[in-house]
Amino acid sequence: MQFDLITEWRFDQPIARVWKYLHEVRHWPEWWSSVLLVEQIEDGDDAGVGAVNRFVWKTALPYRITFNMRVARVEPMNLIEAWSVGDLDGRGLWNLREAAGVTHVCYRWTVDVKKPWMQALAPLLRPVFAWNHNRVMERGRVGLASALARM
Repeated sequence: MQFDLITEWRFDQPIARVWKYLHEVRHWPEWWSSVLLVEQIEDGDDAGVGAVNRFVWKTALPYRITFNMRVARVEPMNLIEAWSVGDLDGRGLWNLREAAGVTHVCYRWTVDVKKPWMQALAPLLRPVFAWNHNRVMERGRVGLASALARM
């Protein structure tokens, strides 16, 4: 079952600062409480294209999610596209834009659940899985806002 989830964040910060935190995924566990581990599997080019990182996530519900993400496209200060394989298979797309000193971030996460129990329960628990995703993303927003305030 596929999920198409969209998250919007706003920060009263220049885009370069927000970009730095989102682009440096290996540092996410330092500010995003749901990210337990980011392990580099393969290097990418200077922009990060081709890099593969393994992520382990702690969700708001009592389970963890693990997947590898391969960076497919990077447009500095604008876009990061990556594809996941593991407990969730699909595409993640970060879009950033700045207007009047405010950075707007939009994340679109289009994935299929792959854990057998999640596949079996997804039709029934679809709203719960979406709520869980939103809680994880809210932890990211709060953590990033705090990290940006410390810069």
